[in-house]
Amino acid sequence: MNPLRIRARLCVGAFVAVATALSTPSLSAPRYDGVWSVSLVTKKGDCIASYRYPIQITHGVVANGGTLVLDVHGKVAADGAVTVLVSHGDTRAAGAGRLSASAGSGSWRGGGCSGSWTAERRS
Repeated sequence: MNPLRIRARLCVGAFVAVATALSTPSLSAPRYDGVWSVSLVTKKGDCIASYRYPIQITHGVVANGGTLVLDVHGKVAADGAVTVLVSHGDTRAAGAGRLSASAGSGSWRGGGCSGSWTAERRS
């Protein structure tokens, strides 16, 4: 498989996972707002083994915090529960988990792969 396509699949899978993890029906207080460094680890499938990417949270809404062309949609609930949906072309991934004031973790699935994610607040 083309290395660029594999990288795109991993990024999308990871972002979808994180986005799914960050999107819930109710929005959070601004206490989760800022740039988060999200690290994704593939546990199943032929996606990149690990990848790190920035995610922006503003008023509980999760968005792309980096330069890759990815659609990132998600939300953080007041209790830190997060859901995220990430897509790039026809590849999609979803993630869910929980954030605290400065860190978070969860799982993701998409593009034929699945794994875990961790996050730490950068700002």
